[in-house]
Amino acid sequence: MIDISESIEACANHYGPDAQAMRVYLTDGQRRAQELDNRGPVIFDAAGQLDPAIRAAYSRHGFYIFEQVLSADELSDIEADLAAMRANFPTGPDSTVDANGKPAVMANCETPALIWSKPLGDPLGGTQIANGRHQIKMFEPSAKHDAPVAAPFILLGSLRFSDACLRTYAHPDLLAVAASINGPDFTPFNEALFIKDPGIGAAVSWHQDGVTHWNSPEFDEDIHGFNFMAQLYGSTAVNGVWVLPGSHKLGKIDIKQLVVQSGSERIDGAVPMVCNPGDVIICNRQLVHGSFPNCGYEPRVTVNFGFHRRKSVLGVKGGGVHSEAQIFDETVIAHALASLATLLMHVNSDFQKRHRLIMRPLKLQMSICSGTMTREQRWSITIGMILVFKQASLGSNNLRTRAGNSILNIVRRRSTGPGAR
Repeated sequence: MIDISESIEACANHYGPDAQAMRVYLTDGQRRAQELDNRGPVIFDAAGQLDPAIRAAYSRHGFYIFEQVLSADELSDIEADLAAMRANFPTGPDSTVDANGKPAVMANCETPALIWSKPLGDPLGGTQIANGRHQIKMFEPSAKHDAPVAAPFILLGSLRFSDACLRTYAHPDLLAVAASINGPDFTPFNEALFIKDPGIGAAVSWHQDGVTHWNSPEFDEDIHGFNFMAQLYGSTAVNGVWVLPGSHKLGKIDIKQLVVQSGSERIDGAVPMVCNPGDVIICNRQLVHGSFPNCGYEPRVTVNFGFHRRKSVLGVKGGGVHSEAQIFDETVIAHALASLATLLMHVNSDFQKRHRLIMRPLKLQMSICSGTMTREQRWSITIGMILVFKQASLGSNNLRTRAGNSILNIVRRRSTGPGAR
């Protein structure tokens, strides 16, 4: 694991009279996180289902760390895309041009894209943003005098801007995990890129995701779905997401009361999700989770995307968190599936072997949805599938055909899948 001893000290020094308490909390959390029995490679049984021991650990803790999912080449691709995107970011929250005066990467987006924060701030805590789910305001340390006025924090709909993120989203092992946990008719959720730069990265106040099913008679530990969190640089107690293990089974939690009981925002029993570059965390969306501002020296960049059970979203009006609130009927879900089929164009030559468990549920879902799809959606899926099999036979890892790019543009012009939840 990454040595973060210097970062723990730097972080603690931002907390004034609470420095020692923060130092102990970070050090103890890093140790306890690594003692949990919820990390290892992705393993499937003979039937293609997630290994029962992994499934049990995920159920017990609410998260699991899949180690070494992304290769060094895949990480390099993400890093290169991130550098290209950042070079074309707007110069500030109110700008539409980049540092060279060119139109910024998201200047013409129809849906929200880049979210900013003041350095080491907590832009969500204690507000009504995201239906008020960030109930408390985290401590906001003072950044250095030369810090920017605002820093990029979250890039929503990141698949619109990065082919490397597209390929990560279509990773065969991760899609197989989604099918195993949410069933063969799993439904795509939204996607985002979290950016936590050293010395300026913002906090995300303690919260639980999901707004629709807390009072449902069918409530269970998986009803709000999960997120994958692919780590470009790794994740630590200083820059990473902290969680309260097991809280995904307890329903809606009064986080303000948790903080009162703990005596501070350092919630008792919480642990950081600690992992290395290339690891991918699966995190239940009902889990109490949050992150402190990144006062340390290591960056964190997380490729974040998730999936729902189909029955949890079909006919349900979302909360309007990531896009305009809407009812997720067959047509909306079909559009999300069309996007997912498109993403499968980015797989490599072992497609036939590694995707055998994914294509069947996708074909089943497309058959179910075909009666409500628009002509464009059906055409997107048809061409996408043709290109998938063609690319598999050619053994290439990169689709740069006119047809492929035209379909990617269909995905990028529109809002993401059922992301209002």
